[in-house]
Amino acid sequence: MEVSQLLREYEEGEREFTGVDLEGADLSGVILIGVNLSGANLMGANLSRAFLSRVKFNGACLHRVNLSYAKMNEAQGGDANLTKANLTGAFLVKAKLPNANLSGATLAGANLRCASLPNANLCSANLPFSNLRETNLTGVNLKWANLVAAKLSGANLFGAELTGVNLQRAYLNGIKLSCVNLEGVNLHEARMNGADLEEANLINANLSQAQMRGIRLTKADLTGANLEQASLMWANLNWANLSQTDLRDADLRDASLLGANLENTQFQGAQLPQSLKLYLDLAMTCSNLYQAHTQKCDLELG
Repeated sequence: MEVSQLLREYEEGEREFTGVDLEGADLSGVILIGVNLSGANLMGANLSRAFLSRVKFNGACLHRVNLSYAKMNEAQGGDANLTKANLTGAFLVKAKLPNANLSGATLAGANLRCASLPNANLCSANLPFSNLRETNLTGVNLKWANLVAAKLSGANLFGAELTGVNLQRAYLNGIKLSCVNLEGVNLHEARMNGADLEEANLINANLSQAQMRGIRLTKADLTGANLEQASLMWANLNWANLSQTDLRDADLRDASLLGANLENTQFQGAQLPQSLKLYLDLAMTCSNLYQAHTQKCDLELG
């Protein structure tokens, strides 16, 4: 279909354009509110800054499409192919994209607040500074995705694949990630105050300078993790595995470490909870403080 014909029919009130072929078409800045483009071929099309509120593109092919700064609030794109699409700065608030394929897509600065992307594929997607607050990301594949400085507070990541994801400086306050595999993940300077990571796998994770006040890390595995200069005030680390963990210069005032494994943990310059003295006898039997590095720890603060 020619672009001129599409726009003419839209002006005449037509909204059904299922299965149309608009490969490579220039639709930048167009107004197509509420249209149905399900099953359409829009591969390589230019829809930058287009107004596409409530558009339907279920099952459509949008491979390498340019949707930068497009307005797509409440759009529906279940099973859509958005691989390597450019969605920089796109407005996708309350959009529904179940099972959509966004692998390799660019969503830098995109607004997906309250959107729903269950089981979507975001493998190697680029999402720095994106807004994913209260977004449904259950079962999403985020392997090797870039989420630097992304806002994820209130997001649902149950069952998400997070291998190799970059969450440096991400906003994760209050997020629920219990039992999630975050082994080796970069969380440097992440904001995780009040988050729930009970029984999470954080082996060798980088949590240096992270804000983790009031975080729940009960039974979490932090073996070999880097928490240097992390803020862990009021954190719950009961029964956590902190073997070989780097806690140098960390702030652990008023944190709970009941039964934690502190074998070969580095505490140089850390501010430890006053209550640690009370737990010491229990920790020697239930945990392991053998060779734990506690020199220069400030045991008077807490």
